[in-house]
Formats: sequence, C-alpha cells, structure tokens
Amino acid sequence: MNLNNLKSNLNEEIEGLKLIKPSIFKDDRGFFYETWNKEKFNNLLSKKVEFFQDNHSKSSFRVLRGLHYQLPPYPQGKLVRCIKGKVFDVAVDLRKSSRTFKQWTGVYLDDLNKFLFWIPEGFAHGFLTLSKEAEILYKATSPWETSKERTILWNDIDLRINWPLKEFEIKRPILSDKDNQGQSLKDAIKNNDIFL
Repeated sequence: MNLNNLKSNLNEEIEGLKLIKPSIFKDDRGFFYETWNKEKFNNLLSKKVEFFQDNHSKSSFRVLRGLHYQLPPYPQGKLVRCIKGKVFDVAVDLRKSSRTFKQWTGVYLDDLNKFLFWIPEGFAHGFLTLSKEAEILYKATSPWETSKERTILWNDIDLRINWPLKEFEIKRPILSDKDNQGQSLKDAIKNNDIFL
C-alpha cells in the first residue's frame, strides 16, 4: 500500500471542523512552515479560541485511540497534527442541536502533508496509527479532567466509521482497556453524555 496515495476528504457538511493545509517553504536545506499563529487561526474560525495545554502522544502500528471527549464544563476543542508517521484521524459530531449530529469524518494526517485538523468542542475524537509508529501533537482548549472524560466505542454500529483496516491489513486494532470498555452511542445519548 502506497501511503502517499491516500487522500483526506473532510466532510464539509459538518459545521465547525477545519482541515488546515499550511504553506510549506522547502529547499535543499529542508523546510519551514508556521504551525501556529493565534491571529490567523482565530480569523480562520471567525471566533476567538484560547488553548489551555499542548499534548504529545506516540503510538505503534494498529493502535487506535478514542473515541474520546469531555463534557462541560471542560469540553475540549483540539488542533491536531501528526509530526511523525501517518494516522487516520476521526471526529464525530456529538452536538444534539447540530443538523449533522452523529455524523463523522476522517482525514489522513502525516509528517509529509503536515495538515492540521481543528476539532471544536462538542466532538468525539480518535485516530488509528497506520505507520510503524506515529507521533501526534495537539493543542486543547481545556485541561484534562477525568471526571468529565467519556469514551464511545470505536466500532459503534450506529456510527459505522469506515476505519481503513482492510487497506492496511489490520484484523483488529490495539486498544487500551478504557477504549475497549467505551459506551455505545445509544448509551451516551441515554446517559446524557452528549452536548446540547
């Protein structure tokens, strides 16, 4: 499988998500690009976003993390990028008032395309590692708060997320105990573990 042939197709119907393709300046010495500019980012979103913390995770091939989110008063917006390797990054709309409630989109992030994926508050987030290893950096708008953290099963039958398992000959992803025990979307709705 040629990893470079995979295309990111953001579902433009889902309001609030942004796939940011930075301008990269390359020459024989290497490359340079701006990964974060507060004024440009806020202008792109037409609103003010304040980040609380930066996170860095490393995962091996087949590791799937998610689908994670935090409830108010600690909902997290995330600006995600992959600095090493390749991942399939997924966002699920959990905003009950949204016309795209329960819809998902997935994009490929890697160290070659250098895309950034903005996932606002009100979404669950997860990713599948498609390279030998991958490192993800993401900015978050709220602190990690375990009492408000929730997980929806990665393979929830109502979401029908099309993870690229067959394309990468993955029979079963590697999951943490927490992610293995995530709740169904139906249970999340029943338990009011979603956003208004």
